[in-house]
Amino acid sequence: MRILILSDIHSNLVALETVLADAGSFDTLWCLGDTIGYGPAPNECIELMQQHATIMLTGNHDLACLGKISLDDFNPDARRANLWNGAQLKPANREWMLPLSPARSANNRYYLAHGSPREPIWEYLLMPSQAIANLEWFREPVCFIGHSHVQFAFRCPNGEERCERIMPDTNTQIVLNDDARYFINPGSVGQPRDHDPRAAYAILDTETNTLTFKRVAYDIQRTQEQMRRYGLPAALIYRLSVGM
Repeated sequence: MRILILSDIHSNLVALETVLADAGSFDTLWCLGDTIGYGPAPNECIELMQQHATIMLTGNHDLACLGKISLDDFNPDARRANLWNGAQLKPANREWMLPLSPARSANNRYYLAHGSPREPIWEYLLMPSQAIANLEWFREPVCFIGHSHVQFAFRCPNGEERCERIMPDTNTQIVLNDDARYFINPGSVGQPRDHDPRAAYAILDTETNTLTFKRVAYDIQRTQEQMRRYGLPAALIYRLSVGM
């Protein structure tokens, strides 16, 4: 089975459509949350996920746009963009998003969490020490996470108190061997923060037990023009150009 793994789309329809085209054929899609917030096309991104995703998580920005967590926990630009995103939602799309969970198991082999297994809404899992601490919070061999907008993996050898960080290039492929457990972050579709403005995603091949990291350039200016049209914050518009 070929599974497309996405996270942190953030209402960036241009990036999402580019990723779907670049990925080619896939059997199913798993989305790790923050489908909306920040960007200019929340309804369109939700509707594409309704069409393609078989597993769909919620993230902190999704919850803020839906009014399920306080906007006081966000910086002024994020707060303003989330208020705007929430106000745009069609009632049917809002209802579809409301019951989504920030974490769940899949196929008894994979665990999915927006932030981390121990704190799926808020934790930015970026350090090896955090990965080690999170191992006790799930049983599956592989954990997919989002939230940080950084594309990477941790390989944690069985029986050892260490995790190796893997920072991929485009098309880097790793084999998910049984001698270790893994944390995989596919990166952000709509707002990368690893100094690479290209949209990020990953492909899981369950037959070969491999994970391939992918990047693809998209029309950033088109998204920026849409954001300007709706009066979204200038800092959010600029950061798309620099991948931060």
